[in-house]
Amino acid sequence: MKKAFLLFSILSLWAGVTVAADRPNIVVFLVDDMGVMDTSVPFLTDAEGKPKKYPLNEHYRTPGMERLAAQGIRFNNFCAMSVCSPTRISIMTGQNAARHRATNWINPEKDNAGPQGPPDWNWAGLKRGDVTLPFVLHGAGYNTLHIGKAHFGPKALEGGEPLNLGFETNVGGGAMGAPGSYYAAKNFGWGSKRENNAVPHLEKYHGKDIFLTEALTLEAKDKLNALAKEKEPFFFYFAHYAVHAPFESDPRFEANYKDSGKEAPAQAFATLVEGMDKSLGDLLDHLDKLGVAEDTLIFFLGDNGSDAPLGNEHEVACAAPLRGKKGAHYEGGMRVPFIAAWAKRNEENRFQKMLPIPAGVIQRQQAAVQDLFPTVLALTGVAAPAGHVVDGLPLAKLLTGQADAERGERFLMHYPHSPHRTDYWTSLRDGEWKVIYHYFPTKVSKGSHYQLFNLKNDPFEQKDLAGEKPEELGRMMKTLVAELEAHQAVYPVDTDGKTRVKPKLP
Repeated sequence: MKKAFLLFSILSLWAGVTVAADRPNIVVFLVDDMGVMDTSVPFLTDAEGKPKKYPLNEHYRTPGMERLAAQGIRFNNFCAMSVCSPTRISIMTGQNAARHRATNWINPEKDNAGPQGPPDWNWAGLKRGDVTLPFVLHGAGYNTLHIGKAHFGPKALEGGEPLNLGFETNVGGGAMGAPGSYYAAKNFGWGSKRENNAVPHLEKYHGKDIFLTEALTLEAKDKLNALAKEKEPFFFYFAHYAVHAPFESDPRFEANYKDSGKEAPAQAFATLVEGMDKSLGDLLDHLDKLGVAEDTLIFFLGDNGSDAPLGNEHEVACAAPLRGKKGAHYEGGMRVPFIAAWAKRNEENRFQKMLPIPAGVIQRQQAAVQDLFPTVLALTGVAAPAGHVVDGLPLAKLLTGQADAERGERFLMHYPHSPHRTDYWTSLRDGEWKVIYHYFPTKVSKGSHYQLFNLKNDPFEQKDLAGEKPEELGRMMKTLVAELEAHQAVYPVDTDGKTRVKPKLP
């Protein structure tokens, strides 16, 4: 009861503030294809819960993230969907991908369900009139700004344009999932073979010696100059194309990795990480310069697991010691960095008194991308429209460094598609257990439909217990099936193209 009362008290205080339309600014700083190990900030912990560095943490240079983590809280069990569009739409809607049904990355040009993918999956993505975070906040008086990668829907449909989804301003966002080029000297892809991926709205930089990450940061500063003068608060969704392929090296940071012993693509990836991190530091400095940093809450996160060009998606390599990478059903494909902090700490600030985020703390309880939507709405005193189903849960209590026993620790990841690194699967984390169901048995699952791991005893998923723990497997599969049905998920089809293939209980 005491914990529930604390959460109620926090939300009640925010509701009182918003009567006078006095609300904090919100920044969502989203990094593309950045896993939990692609940083010098240690997110993993030892047996005592203390941060533990691994070799990859020593390889990357991210002082901006170190700065943000030192003044806020970071989560070491934060989950995203294993590919990008599902996560991005989950952030916008508060729904798990199994419910909003955009369960694959959205090909801008054609339906990419896969040979046996569900014909009724949500390839269209978001559309005008959908309940989205910017739509709801704008209706409550927020200025809404989008800069960077969107990837909410195909090119020819409404979701391909962020201005249709509640954003008042859009710089750089479209239907594509990767940039045509990171180089302004190559016009960010315009006039090249990758023109379908060319980044829009940045013509003034064409032909110049500037990197895409820096150009977007300059645009962010320019737009924030205007927003800081407004009476209304702002919601800023800053979604970098970095660190997504193509792995074009950011020349500003090449010297830092030339002697790393890693091959050229991995060195280029590291420069993309450091360039993104410089953008974060520049953003913090600029918010402080504008005098709005103390009133601005920042959520930093990745959209799926790492895609660093290091090793196979089923191995311990690019996310070591975690197994797997982007697109895979292992933790390396779904664990992402998540940091929440006020852009500048001031314990006397009225907003920071209402949400006192501790400095330099690690939150070990599991949370996920769909939790951002209800968290932001709760903290701004804004209600979601009636009838909109929200799967996520507010993070207010976790953000203060406490545990929240009432929310549980469960994460559903549904990928009924192919071709990709792992095809046609659903996974469920529930406490210390994780089950993976393969709709069509594969070599990865050794001919079985099932894989079962105990993440407490085996956090790096090296021992499949599906054959040794039949009772636990049965319990987890029953929960997985119930979760899919509760989310009204769509399923792959048999070779006849019609018959639904649903999970089979062991």
